[in-house]
Amino acid sequence: MAFVYMVECADGTYYTGWTVDLAARVAAHNAGTGARYTRSRRPVRLVYWERAADMSSALRREAALRRMSHADKRRLAATHAANSEEGQP
Repeated sequence: MAFVYMVECADGTYYTGWTVDLAARVAAHNAGTGARYTRSRRPVRLVYWERAADMSSALRREAALRRMSHADKRRLAATHAANSEEGQP
């Protein structure tokens, strides 16, 4: 199973990615070993995630999320937080 996720960086920007181990990936971003983009924008906070059936569908959804405007990403994260008690899968 794959996950598509979005983290909010310390500077207020969003990073979108996909992984098979969500907790490990967020930890890697915060350790500075994740994506180059998040390395200088730590700490990051997981604000959105969803399950994907496989890598192919995860990549398609990731691409769709990346095309969203910053305001749309903020709304998506807020809606997800309101609908999720723990914010973790």
